[in-house]
Amino acid sequence: MLLRSVSLVLLLVFASPAQDATPYPTPRSKKGLQVQMVDDALALGIAHAAVNVDLGALADVDGGDDAVAFVHDGRTFWFRTAPLHALDAQVAPLARAGVLVTAILLAIQTHDPARDRLVVHGGCRGKAPNGIAAFATDTADGRAWLTAASAMLAARYGGDAPHGRIWNWIVGNEVNSHWWWYHLGRAEPADVVAAYATAVRCVHRGVRSESRHGRVFVSIEHHWNVRYDAGDERQATPGRALLDAFAARVRQDGDFDWHVAFHPYPENLFECRFWRDRSAPDRDDAARVTFRNLPVLLRHLARPELQWQGAPRRVILSEQGFHCADGEHGERDQAAAFALAWALVQREPGIDAFVLHRHVDHAHEGGLRLGLWTRQPDSVCTPLRRRRMALVFAGCDTEAWPACAAFALPVVGCDDLRTWRPVDARAAEAPAAGAR
Repeated sequence: MLLRSVSLVLLLVFASPAQDATPYPTPRSKKGLQVQMVDDALALGIAHAAVNVDLGALADVDGGDDAVAFVHDGRTFWFRTAPLHALDAQVAPLARAGVLVTAILLAIQTHDPARDRLVVHGGCRGKAPNGIAAFATDTADGRAWLTAASAMLAARYGGDAPHGRIWNWIVGNEVNSHWWWYHLGRAEPADVVAAYATAVRCVHRGVRSESRHGRVFVSIEHHWNVRYDAGDERQATPGRALLDAFAARVRQDGDFDWHVAFHPYPENLFECRFWRDRSAPDRDDAARVTFRNLPVLLRHLARPELQWQGAPRRVILSEQGFHCADGEHGERDQAAAFALAWALVQREPGIDAFVLHRHVDHAHEGGLRLGLWTRQPDSVCTPLRRRRMALVFAGCDTEAWPACAAFALPVVGCDDLRTWRPVDARAAEAPAAGAR
């Protein structure tokens, strides 16, 4: 049962009396991290942090003893307190330190039928490949719940609340490869776009009811004019095509201020030296957009039909990392990749944040070693030691940067990272073996 009288249970009910008008902040730097260890992240000097928010874990169908009630549009919705308190513990110390926090909103399956009906799209039957589903925009209750959940989070993490502030809200994950990261079953691209546009509109409506300047983002990965070739056209879509179709669908129903969270991983996730990418020329017909050809994305977003009120949508790079290969040069090459990527992002005023993934290597990432830290053997992600990349990351926005980055010049083949330019690979654009 979705609705329940507040008088039946003695619970805290929170609802914002008015939309918070605090202006969007200007961070001191673009340096960000998907944070695992808050103290270490702050010691590394981050200005941005991204945290996953599992909306499935938050959902409570009928208000148990461990629940928080929230009133939205005259209805009462219930949310579990334990995951809220866990999120408080992540957000509050980061926000107190002046870090701009981004929430990645995910519909993670619970396998509780009642909760999943509220959170998970009906097209997601059985287990999603990575447990991450599309939001339940196919039902009226699902749309109402997603809107209310977004409003609740924006109220809890807004204004002068003691839990800290979240400014950015990313809806789902890598939707152009929906079968793996925003699962709603096998679906035509137009149906994926329609469902996602509804979800983004619900989140925007919820956030905007509480915050005048909070930002809502769509999520796209590095496939641009090709789809992820592990799937067919009902499992994945080229990112550019999805973005254009999304923009057209939103304009049809009434445009609003959505922005772009992009993931410019290297062409081959196991090859950190993105300057060698063959499928990422600096051309609008590029197969992929990686750090090698970031201007492709920004030029596309500058098109009039994609702008909002005469200006391009804002961009954050919310998830990307560099694999540390085996061998004597693995840590050097990984650190050099970050150094060059950092220099390239500084050239682009349309990019507001570069959020590195990961903080610590993770055992369940298919053998990828993306962390600033290694992990302890036989653990999932227990930190062992900092890698060389961590030293470059710590110094990238400080006076120590020239000295920190000098080692990378012969690795990437230039005299100055600030003036590096890709060599056109027009004749050799097939991706390397192992490309994603």
